[in-house]
Amino acid sequence: MVTIITGTTKKPTSSELLKKFFHSHNELDGYLYIGYPIIGTVDGAYPIDGLWISPDKGLVIFNLIEGKNTEGYEEAQDDCANKIEAKLKGYRQLVNKRKLCVEINVITYAPALMHKLEYEEDYPLCISDNDLQKQIETLKWENSGYYEQLVSVLQAISTIRKGKKRREATKPESRGSKLKVLEDSIANLDNQQSRAVIETVEGVQRIRGLAGSGKTVVLALKAAYLHAQHPEWRIAVTFNTRSLKGQLRQLINTFYIEQTSDEPDWDNIHIIHAWGAPGGGERNGMYYTFCGINNIEYFDYMSARKQFGSADPFGEACNKALKEATNTKPLYDVVLVDEAQDFSPAFLRLCYEMLRNPKRLVYAYDELQNLRLQSLPSPEQIFGVDDNGVPKVKFKPSEDGQPEQDIILEKCYRNSRPALVTAHALGFGIYRKSDSEKESGLVQMFDQSALWEEIGYNIADGSLEDGKHVVLERTSKSSPEFLEKHSDIDDLIIFKSFKTKEEQDQWVANEIQTNLEKDELRPDDIIVINPNPLTTKTNVAAIRSLLYQKGIQSHTAGVDTAPDVFFDENNDSVAFTGIYRAKGNEAAMVYIVNAQTCFEALFDLAKIRNQLFTAITRSKAWVRVLGVGSQMDGLIAEYQNVKKHKFTLDFIYPTKAQRDHMNIVNRDMSEAEKNKIKKSKGNIVSLIEELESGNIYIEDLGEDQVERLMSLLKGKGE
Repeated sequence: MVTIITGTTKKPTSSELLKKFFHSHNELDGYLYIGYPIIGTVDGAYPIDGLWISPDKGLVIFNLIEGKNTEGYEEAQDDCANKIEAKLKGYRQLVNKRKLCVEINVITYAPALMHKLEYEEDYPLCISDNDLQKQIETLKWENSGYYEQLVSVLQAISTIRKGKKRREATKPESRGSKLKVLEDSIANLDNQQSRAVIETVEGVQRIRGLAGSGKTVVLALKAAYLHAQHPEWRIAVTFNTRSLKGQLRQLINTFYIEQTSDEPDWDNIHIIHAWGAPGGGERNGMYYTFCGINNIEYFDYMSARKQFGSADPFGEACNKALKEATNTKPLYDVVLVDEAQDFSPAFLRLCYEMLRNPKRLVYAYDELQNLRLQSLPSPEQIFGVDDNGVPKVKFKPSEDGQPEQDIILEKCYRNSRPALVTAHALGFGIYRKSDSEKESGLVQMFDQSALWEEIGYNIADGSLEDGKHVVLERTSKSSPEFLEKHSDIDDLIIFKSFKTKEEQDQWVANEIQTNLEKDELRPDDIIVINPNPLTTKTNVAAIRSLLYQKGIQSHTAGVDTAPDVFFDENNDSVAFTGIYRAKGNEAAMVYIVNAQTCFEALFDLAKIRNQLFTAITRSKAWVRVLGVGSQMDGLIAEYQNVKKHKFTLDFIYPTKAQRDHMNIVNRDMSEAEKNKIKKSKGNIVSLIEELESGNIYIEDLGEDQVERLMSLLKGKGE
């Protein structure tokens, strides 16, 4: 059976009929690509209409004719054959001496023609399924041993992940050498990532996966691919973390040049922040643009927070804008949204309204980036219903030959299995000890237990049901082994407690010096993360001062640099950051300092555990979790339990009532809410003491108030 991967095409009718032919011929094998690959030429991008690779027929290019005009089709066949041959000859594994070992055949398929035309034998022209079948039967590939290499070359799409510049490492066992091997291993995209880039839906598409599964790369390459296929389309790529902007631009630019040998037309492809502000240019944003074109009041962060409160000021501002836009003006042909988990559904609806039909919206999100208590709502819920009550967006079941609307990237290429499981264990509080014997130490948990399997965990024991014991593990399928085999487990992850902050800071500075002078790491291989964004500038100052004394450059992202910049432009400075700017970025060596602040909290426990989870998952090789005092010792005890359980998650799945309780207890709160609770608690303590001392009596409180209080307490106890 032929696996069909459908990209975007300007020849939809003939493409559909070609796919239909392969659907009805199960005896054929291999992969059929529609609208891929794109070949770079001196005249710019040259998209191939269709390409079939088969173990016994070789490589077949389909030159599709949408109407009845066949003029110049022989020249077109020569053209695409020569271009594909030139591309494939660039891969040493497909060449023997100077000869390409792949058989290249070209067939022109013109299904709209009513009558067969005469043609030369070397330039086949087919108008029906019968013609196609006869022509395919004549093909034979003598060098079929090269099939696997050919599949690998075409599925890889891009070597974009190899790293920003050539890595110079002279010591075979140094961290730099290990990192080079790691980067080479993940240089090519895997099959699922490649499909996600190419497959194009005429409507809404979502891409899900863990941090490090390649969502940002896939989204950027998808934008470049669509731009190459349809240079006239206006495309927007939008995001939440401002430091992602440079990374997205570099990915799009590199891939576009790699595929087309040309520069993107930046007038038609906009990398634009979600919020935005007045001033034009780099300050522009999707929401600001929407307000401008619809003549609606715009709110900046401070005014939105004042107007709507601190829970979700941006979402509420988007909601208000959508209600007030009476006749929305579409602006884009495609909108791609990265980090969709950071946005409320209102922002996705706003992007949807900015699209021309057929509303091509692609949104990528991480089910666990914030360890959110629930996933984003379904597309039907997010985008609502039309005037007839019919959902505007409905995901259809997966069909062979049709592009996937819902793509899950299962493999995590950033974090090793031990690091990822550790991050989840600490984030959810799997091995956390509770103060109360009645309660588990869990901090938060998914309402939808199936999410665990969707993000690459297997059930090793028990079952994923409320109140049942379960052991979850990651396998080599979802966490490739090469990510952890390069170093001992006690080097991959280090948790370390210090008596004082000064000791911690000195240790980090010394380690960074060793990384740069002996380990053959570069400054841009290192990130130092202070989880609490509000204290980052002051908390990292001492380490930066120590590095300065050692002659090592450093910067605090977004403080010493522009908001859109994370790594230094010349990559010769070590990045220090709070957790929000760290999101979306990665480095080989990650130092998490002052981690004790993530152990326990009177309020916001879920929020601070999420900070630790996100910080650990920035590491693509080694992670150091460092802190001071007894709370750091508490985190270390949890990590030792993760290790003792051989990096599995072993727990009782909480019931609905337990999940609701932990969601309330550990919820994120504003300062005003915290102060209100503290004040109320103080009032209750005072009241109890007054009643116990006999200074006031129950009767003094009034019968109605006592009954209401008893009713509330009784309800809570049931």
